[in-house]
Amino acid sequence: MTTTGSAARTIIMGLASLTIEDVVDLAEQHAMLELSAESAFQNKITKGARLVEQILAEDGQIYGVTTGFGDSCSVEIPSPLASELPIHLMRFHGCGMGSYFSTESGRAVLVVRLTSLCYGYSGVSLSLLEALATLFRKDIIPLIPEEGSVGASGDLTPMSYVAGVLAGERRVIVDGIERETSEVFKEQGIKPYSFKPKEALAVMNGTPVMTALACIAYCRAEYLAKLASRITALTVLALKGNPFHFSKRLFDAKPHVGQGKVAHWIRTDLKSEDQPRNPERLQDRYSIRCAPHVIGVLVDALPFFRVLIETELNSANDNPLVDPHHEQVLHGGHFYGGHIAFVMDSMKVAIANICDLLDRQLALLVDPKFNNGLPANLSGARGDRAMLNHGFKAIQIGASAWTAEALKLAIPASIFSRSTECHNQDKVSLGTIAARDCLRLLDLAEQTAAAMLLASVHALELRLRNGELDMSACTPEIIAMRESVSSQFEFLDEDRPLEKELRQFSENIRRRNWPLYDGSQYRNISRNVPSTVT
Repeated sequence: MTTTGSAARTIIMGLASLTIEDVVDLAEQHAMLELSAESAFQNKITKGARLVEQILAEDGQIYGVTTGFGDSCSVEIPSPLASELPIHLMRFHGCGMGSYFSTESGRAVLVVRLTSLCYGYSGVSLSLLEALATLFRKDIIPLIPEEGSVGASGDLTPMSYVAGVLAGERRVIVDGIERETSEVFKEQGIKPYSFKPKEALAVMNGTPVMTALACIAYCRAEYLAKLASRITALTVLALKGNPFHFSKRLFDAKPHVGQGKVAHWIRTDLKSEDQPRNPERLQDRYSIRCAPHVIGVLVDALPFFRVLIETELNSANDNPLVDPHHEQVLHGGHFYGGHIAFVMDSMKVAIANICDLLDRQLALLVDPKFNNGLPANLSGARGDRAMLNHGFKAIQIGASAWTAEALKLAIPASIFSRSTECHNQDKVSLGTIAARDCLRLLDLAEQTAAAMLLASVHALELRLRNGELDMSACTPEIIAMRESVSSQFEFLDEDRPLEKELRQFSENIRRRNWPLYDGSQYRNISRNVPSTVT
C-alpha cells in the first residue's frame, strides 16, 4: 500500500476505538494498517471461534451455520452439507447492480468490516482477520456494485463481493485496473480463503458499507462547511457587502455554537472588527446576511453525527453475535442501519441548504441589478468585445441545475422502507441508499462550491483591475486563497469552455486541498473518540 510521506502513521486494529478520520486516512492511503499482536486481542478472537466449533460439535443450532438464511432459518442444514453453506450465501448474493464503488470507498469498507470483527463477538478466526488485512495492505480492493442493499440484514449483497474476493472469486481493482481475483491471487501467491462456520455470514451481515460511506461523507461535509464560510467572505468583499452582519455581539445574542463558529470564521476573514462602520448597504440579502445561520446548522450537527457514526463503526453489528465470555450465541438485529440512515438523511438536508445558499450567492454576483457595479455575468471583456462575451452565465445555469438535483436528493431515503425477503425483512433501514445519496449530493454541492469559488475570486479580480479593492487590507488567508485560485484559473476576458477548470476545482474541494481556519483540512470541529494510532 502506498502512503503519503515517510512519516505515515500506523493504525493498529484491535487495540481501541477508531475515529472517522482513521477510516478516511486509511481509505486515502495516508496511514498504514496492522492487526494487533497483543495476546489479549488474539485470545479474545480465538475464544469466539472455538465457541462456535464447540457448539457445532455438540449439535447445537446457530442461525446461518446450521440453518438457512433469513426466512429460511427454520430449514435445518445436515452436518455433511453445512460446510458448503457459506459459499452458497456468498454466491447467491452476487447480484449487485449499478456503478461500482470507488477504490477509496472499497478500502474504507474493508477497514470498517475489519474494525467490527476485531471486537470478538462475531465468532471468526484470526486467519479471516489476516485475510482481510492482507487485501488492504496489498491494495487488492474488491469491485463492489453500489446497488442491492436495503440496509438490513445489513449490506449483504455488496459485502458478498468482499466475501467472494476472499474466496478467490469475483473481480478486484489493483493499480486502478479491474482484474479477475483468481489471476491476482495467483500472481501474488495468495491462497483463496476457506470459510469456517459463520465466517462468510460475519463478513456479509452488518453495516460496513453504509458506515464506510458515512465516514467519507462526514469529512467532505465538514470541509464543505468551512469552504462555504470562506466563499461567503470572498463574496462579501466582491459585493462590497456589510461585514458587520457577522459581529460577535450579534451572535452572542443567539448562541448556537456552530452558527457562532461560522460567523467567527467569516468575521476573521473580513477583519470586520477593525474596519470603519460605513458599509455601503445597511442590510445585505439573506444569502449573505444569513450565511452563518445556514452553514451553522451543519456545523452544529456534526458533533452529534460523529457520535452516531463512530458508535456504529466501533460496534459488533452482525448477527448472530457470539459471546465467548458467557458462552452464548445471541440472535438479534444489530445489522439494522437505522442510525447511519438517520445521519445520512439529516446530513443531506444540511448540505442541500448550503448548496442552495451558494447558488443564491452566485445569482447575486452575476446579476448587475444586485452585484453593486460588477459587469453582467462577471465577464472580463471590455469595449466592443463586451457584447459578445457571456462570462459566468452558463455556469450560473449549471449551478442552478446541480442545486435542483441536490434538493431533490435531500428527501429522506429511510422513510421508504419496504417489506422484503418473504416478510422476514419487513422493516429495513435503507441506510446504504441514504449514504449513496449523501455522497452524490456532496458531489453536486462541491460542484456548486467550485463554481462559486471561481466566480467570487474572479469578481475580486474585476474589482482589483478597476482599482476598487486593496488586497493589502485583506487577511493573509484571503490573499492566499485568491492567489491560489487565480494561479489555476486564467482571467475570463474571452469566453471559453470551463468544464476542465470546474472539474479540477471540484476535485480539489473533494480532496480538501486548501487549509481552512484551523490549518488542517477537515479535523478539529469535533473529536469525541480518541484515535487509535502508534
